[in-house]
Amino acid sequence: MRTLVIDTATRACSVALFENDHLLAGHHEIIGRGHAERLLPLIADLPGNGKAARIMVDVGPGSFTGIRVGLAAAKALGLAWAVPVHGYGCLALVSAMARKTLTCPEPVDVFMTGGHGEYFFEAFDAAGLSMAPAASIPPEGVPSRGSAGYAAGDIEPVGTEYRWIQTLPDARAWFHLPENSALPPTAIYGRAPDAKPAIAIS
Repeated sequence: MRTLVIDTATRACSVALFENDHLLAGHHEIIGRGHAERLLPLIADLPGNGKAARIMVDVGPGSFTGIRVGLAAAKALGLAWAVPVHGYGCLALVSAMARKTLTCPEPVDVFMTGGHGEYFFEAFDAAGLSMAPAASIPPEGVPSRGSAGYAAGDIEPVGTEYRWIQTLPDARAWFHLPENSALPPTAIYGRAPDAKPAIAIS
């Protein structure tokens, strides 16, 4: 089955086209901002304009804007091509990428930049399965080592004793995710939005 993978949940922007678990082509760029402008040209540059029998998209947690850009593009293409759209976790992919660099399976704690000086955090066992839902935690809530000797992500928390693996999610590594890791194509922001709904005063 041909699969298009889209990842825009962090300051990286990446796409990949797979035939089963074989990578046909992919692109990965660290762009910071501008995912909406960069994503579609990257997809168009894939073989066959990236057309696939299904689409996988990073649903977070991560950047509010980046997640929305990826989901909107995935759902629009899914509708145009009449193919299913599924999600996958940002921190789960980072965990899978980190574990592939190790000589033997190990638990990995993942830390990614969150909002307001906090971190998105999720712990994974040696098989890559989540041990608890992702959460946004303040610096003082960061475990010094937790149950894992290794940690991965885009920024190493101060004062920890992990063996650190710095990485950002990359759509080209999607096939490293554990089986049955697909999620609904619904955003996982990891924390409440900054904007608060208006309160009507009667």
